[in-house]
Amino acid sequence: MKRKGFIFYLRIYCKILAQDLKSKMSYRADFIISTIGMIFTNISGFVSFWILFRNFPSINGWSYYEMLFLYGFSLVSLTPVQCFFDNNWSLRQNVYSGDFIKYCFRPINMFFYYQSEVFDIKGLGQLAFGIGTLIYSWAKIGLAFTPLMLLKMIVFLLTASLIMIALQNAAAATCFWIQNSFYVLDLAFRFRDYAKYPVTIFSPIFRFIFTFVMPIAFIAYYPSLVILRPHEIPLLSWLSPVIGILFFWASYKIWMHGAMKYSGTGS
Repeated sequence: MKRKGFIFYLRIYCKILAQDLKSKMSYRADFIISTIGMIFTNISGFVSFWILFRNFPSINGWSYYEMLFLYGFSLVSLTPVQCFFDNNWSLRQNVYSGDFIKYCFRPINMFFYYQSEVFDIKGLGQLAFGIGTLIYSWAKIGLAFTPLMLLKMIVFLLTASLIMIALQNAAAATCFWIQNSFYVLDLAFRFRDYAKYPVTIFSPIFRFIFTFVMPIAFIAYYPSLVILRPHEIPLLSWLSPVIGILFFWASYKIWMHGAMKYSGTGS
């Protein structure tokens, strides 16, 4: 069978995306309410930092604006998983109901086809809030802005996104083997809340877990050090792009392995 290229998949994705957006716009009240909810959720995170730093000028050497930078960085880096991989939350239901079988007979990549069916437009509100938070904290910290700095920012934001995408892909894929897999996916989702904090504020045990077991420290902490503290960048920060790519590739293989072994509900 002829191997399909990038242009083919891009055209397919645009068509699927258009249909998904049309269906969402037909329920405008639901879209508006959920978008407002997303905005207030992000605002609450902003307010929590403000309340915390009214009592403490810094936390383990991290100032208010540096923590705010981490928060904005985590919001932006989490946007791709929110927008493009939200269908992972429905994978368990599709597998157990037998509906997933339809993806096994399409002449395109199963992972691409499944993930492209849903685009969570609410994530764009999160992206805008995250960018605004980054710009505000960037100005308050007094960081220099150069084309090279912007390039570093884009590269490390993208590679940081791969970590959360990989965690969600792998967690969602457990439904191919585990019946109560929702709790695995929910755990991976809840761990992302710790991404907005510097890993140095945790105990050594949790530093190890958040770096090498559940690597949420690579969602914001290690990548953002390249921008925030260019004179004291640890090796793990420079390795973030490689680690992000490797984790994403591994999660893709796990997801596809489960999907290829799927044979319906058995009923």
